[in-house]
Amino acid sequence: MAMSRRKTERLLSLVVCLLSARRYLTATQIRAAVPGYPDSFEAFKRMFERDKDELRELGIPLETGTNAPGEEESGYRISRQAYELPDIRLEPDEVAVLGLAARVWRRAELAGAAEGALLKLRAAGIDAEDLTQPGIEPRVQTPEAAFGPLWEAVRDRRPVAFGYRAAGRSAAQRRNLEPWGVVNRRGRWYVVGQDTDRQAERVFRLSRIDGAVSFSGPPGSVTVPPGTDVRGAVRDWDKDASAPRSCLLRVRSGAGYGLRRHALRVLSAEMPGWDCLELSYSDTGWWSEHVASFGADVVVLEPTDLRDAVIGRLKGVLA
Repeated sequence: MAMSRRKTERLLSLVVCLLSARRYLTATQIRAAVPGYPDSFEAFKRMFERDKDELRELGIPLETGTNAPGEEESGYRISRQAYELPDIRLEPDEVAVLGLAARVWRRAELAGAAEGALLKLRAAGIDAEDLTQPGIEPRVQTPEAAFGPLWEAVRDRRPVAFGYRAAGRSAAQRRNLEPWGVVNRRGRWYVVGQDTDRQAERVFRLSRIDGAVSFSGPPGSVTVPPGTDVRGAVRDWDKDASAPRSCLLRVRSGAGYGLRRHALRVLSAEMPGWDCLELSYSDTGWWSEHVASFGADVVVLEPTDLRDAVIGRLKGVLA
């Protein structure tokens, strides 16, 4: 995993370096300015050739040329005009949606790598434009401990093993999976892949994974079948697995707006300062966690298993 992270940081530093420079940079200048390359020049050249190919495969417009006629050694740069998107006009609701989407991922170590690349570039005597970091601070929750290793396994194409407590089962079973993708649907996270024990495509909800996720094979050993639609697989699985149930909640007046928006009915609670809401849900585990997040402002009236699950979660918080 460390090697993959170093490669990501090196590629980002290379992009920042070539994008910031106002002229073509030679291989020697790039080697001095971009962290992560080996000391041996021959090893650097081999790695740099691979990096150039990878950037071009990603669609980054890497150009080759010289800064003046007659220069023997060519250099490299990324044209900002070709790299940047043209100005676009968005409606307020479109801006809001894009703002939410931009908050999905945040890799703080990459921001550090970008700043480090600029510092090294200036230290090498290369005039670089100041690249300000975009004002985006993601806040999408991924509370499941399994999210990190599964996302890394999908990224690096490597198989995993974990314990899984399926619905209706009291004990976890070991599952061996070749993961194809990690998907969020309706606030819940899922992993899709090939269950190697059952030799079939399977969907697993991350909140039901019990214990640590371990890597069971080397990077690059998982092949995603052409035409795989992981979102469609989760959608179909969720449709089959989520038979709707009804619950009755007592909600304090002026609170629980996240619940009120989805209420099927609002009834009189026959208690001053409270309302009674009827809502539909499918997964008791996820729904009990959501209801418990409102604390003392929400009381579950029925069903009994949901009330017990919410009380159990609140007791766990107090403990």
